[in-house]
Amino acid sequence: MRHRVAGRKLGRTSEHRLALLRNMSTSLFDKEKITTTLAKAKELRPFAEKLLTLTKKETLHARRQVLRHIHDRTVVAKMFDTLSARYSARPGGYTRIIKLGPRRGDNAELAIIELVDSESVSEVAEDKAAKGEGAENDAAEEGAEVEAKTTKKKATKKKTTKKA
Repeated sequence: MRHRVAGRKLGRTSEHRLALLRNMSTSLFDKEKITTTLAKAKELRPFAEKLLTLTKKETLHARRQVLRHIHDRTVVAKMFDTLSARYSARPGGYTRIIKLGPRRGDNAELAIIELVDSESVSEVAEDKAAKGEGAENDAAEEGAEVEAKTTKKKATKKKTTKKA
């Protein structure tokens, strides 16, 4: 029984799990939106939010505590300069998890984790819907990409037959 056992192991050792959370949080703060599995996103959320709460103190000690986990100094500078100012009035809840559905191949549940108050996936979808760009345009673009790939494959096959 798993009574009072919190957190997910994610199939990794504790050191590997900590490195995974550090790397994912660095990417999250750098890009402000990442795609990962749902379990990893749920584990990343409290880790990342605690780091963002530390940046709101804006002291040298807080900066060193964040640098313990985020080793990229440009990302730490971004956190203390822009992100702490963005979330200064917000008492928590800096991230949002959006479920995407199963991944092709291993059927793992995918999710997007993003920072709130940034250009989000839902806003982009609403913008496309407002402009009239829907699934028709996306399907047409995908069809054009597939057609370009198949013609490229045919061209490479022809080149290889001429050499022989």
